Amino acid sequence: MTFAGPAADLRIQPVTPGDVPLLLIFIKELAEYERLADQVVATEDVLRESLFGERPAAEALIAYLADQPVAFAIWFYNFSSFLGRPGLYIEDIYVRPHARGQGVGRAVLAYLACLARQRNCGRVEWLVLDWNTPAIDFYKGLGARPMDGWTVFGLTGADLQRLADSGQL
Repeated sequence: MTFAGPAADLRIQPVTPGDVPLLLIFIKELAEYERLADQVVATEDVLRESLFGERPAAEALIAYLADQPVAFAIWFYNFSSFLGRPGLYIEDIYVRPHARGQGVGRAVLAYLACLARQRNCGRVEWLVLDWNTPAIDFYKGLGARPMDGWTVFGLTGADLQRLADSGQL
């Protein structure tokens, strides 16, 4: 599905296997912006398998403005037991600085909202870094609300391995 945005020269389309090198460049740009570049260990092969392998774990898109790639998003589906329906979880969304303020971010989120409705999702969620006030203000302007009262937890690296080693399947 290709989506034409509000500007005649804005196009949003799903990532193809041939887009994986560009997707990795976008991921690295986002990591630089978020001051997390040292945490990127993804490779083209890992992304290709994760997006197009036997059991795809996520989906992605790239937005083009005047045929130049300017944004990307990666998402996957979670599940709300309270709603009894899937939710669309946006892992990453990024618009290159020179393309901000031109409706690209709004169009990408509108695309994902349309996709969520088509796929019977009960919600769309994402995280934003506390210091990223431009993004927070942008999301609030779209009607998104912070989820107060929740703290995000996670396990990675050695902590994940240690817990996995203590269990069994």
